[in-house]
Amino acid sequence: MSLVININGIRRDFPLGQEIVKVLKGIDLEIETGEYVALMGPSGSGKSTLMNLLGCLDTPTAGSYFLNGQDVSNMTQDELAEIRNKEIGFVFQTFNLLPRTTALDNVALPMVYAGASKAERTKRAEEVLTDVGLADRMDHRPNQLSGGQRQRVAVGRALVNKPSIILADEPTGNLDSKTSVEIMALFDEIHAQGNTVILVTHEEDIAAHAHRVIRLRDGLVESDIRNR
Repeated sequence: MSLVININGIRRDFPLGQEIVKVLKGIDLEIETGEYVALMGPSGSGKSTLMNLLGCLDTPTAGSYFLNGQDVSNMTQDELAEIRNKEIGFVFQTFNLLPRTTALDNVALPMVYAGASKAERTKRAEEVLTDVGLADRMDHRPNQLSGGQRQRVAVGRALVNKPSIILADEPTGNLDSKTSVEIMALFDEIHAQGNTVILVTHEEDIAAHAHRVIRLRDGLVESDIRNR
């Protein structure tokens, strides 16, 4: 298998007044293409910081991060933005949809930044919305959709550029339990189609969907267990 993520000795420090807070203290991590991974850990364990680094939203203080064989550890903000748009699909707890924009246009948005034509964007966004079960909701705005439907739009947007990784941060955090089950079934399906999925969660039942659970504590990997 090829590695989609290869991290060596990643450290992340944050200045706080006169102090330096060491949040990640030397993390080594390899994730293969097509894996389904859950990142867990208590508050303050460093999981959000690690997620930001994996998502190229931040750069490490020390150590190296290769994403699909490309060293992204020392890239500029512009270079990181390009990598994010091409390689990473984000799904957030709060959906992060544009309120005045239809489901179709929300999903197509990353393709605007990628320079795709209007026809290409529409065709691909329609495909993806059909895949996530929203073929009949393409012209609806977020306030006309339920929480579960909004999260499906967010998942569609994450998939639209065919990224290397889907990064989901507490993707069911704002949903009731029945809707959570539906959204996790959707992630299972996305993984079954060959996508690499990384979930950040503090819920054991959500993490149970993943095939590998990495637990952080105090800025280090406490355990890394493959369960199938």
